[in-house]
Amino acid sequence: MSHAGAGDALLEVQNVTLRFGGVVALNDVSFSLRKGEIFGLIGPNGAGKTTCFNAMTGVYRPTSGAIRFNGQSIVGRKKHEITRGGIARTFQNVRLFPEMTALENVMVGADAHHKTSVIGALFRLPRHWKEERLGREKSMDLLRFVGIAHRAGEVSRNLSYGEQRRLEIARALATNPTLLCLDEPAAGFNPAEKVELLNLIRKIRDTGVTVLLIEHDMRLVMGVTDRIVVLEFGKKIAEGTPAEVRDDPKVIAAYLGVPTDAA
Repeated sequence: MSHAGAGDALLEVQNVTLRFGGVVALNDVSFSLRKGEIFGLIGPNGAGKTTCFNAMTGVYRPTSGAIRFNGQSIVGRKKHEITRGGIARTFQNVRLFPEMTALENVMVGADAHHKTSVIGALFRLPRHWKEERLGREKSMDLLRFVGIAHRAGEVSRNLSYGEQRRLEIARALATNPTLLCLDEPAAGFNPAEKVELLNLIRKIRDTGVTVLLIEHDMRLVMGVTDRIVVLEFGKKIAEGTPAEVRDDPKVIAAYLGVPTDAA
């Protein structure tokens, strides 16, 4: 069931260029995400996908152009401010606290919205106890949601790779995002795990969270997204529905490495 077009623009990327010295990593890139959709950002290796992610989540500041979230500019905002504002992300390489349990890892995400002061936490004041209890309950709910509640008490380094990926998604969801950005979540997955991931992404969208997906697995992207933007060498070369993008000669050429007319 497609939700595309169901909402207004949530994230707007307008004419974004990002240079590193003489290298142009993004070149005048524009697209927008609508509320309630699953949006794919794809392209060959070196296309600029993760760089674009990093510009949207405060890791890099664009050389020029605008990025707006819910109508407000987020260019120049710190990463934690962007997270609190409603954008959460995962990474190509799993980034968990290896010696903390699965539950503790998710609780770190829940802490992003806690209001207890340092003094309140130090002296274990009632508000601190309440927030910690609610954070623990919410974190357990999220572990159930992603299917690894039975691993709550395990330190994260002992989880399987697929479980670690799910744990990272749960931790991102604990920050109460409006937009969840997934950077190659299916990397290293077997076919059965990819099917489970596809179902999880749909389930996340059905809770009201908009999803932005970077992924190399074209079958997964085509099977789960409402719309797709394709980058090549830092430039946008195509945008449309999965069917439109799949049949675009420029996209075929980019992935096969052949001239457009041959594609």
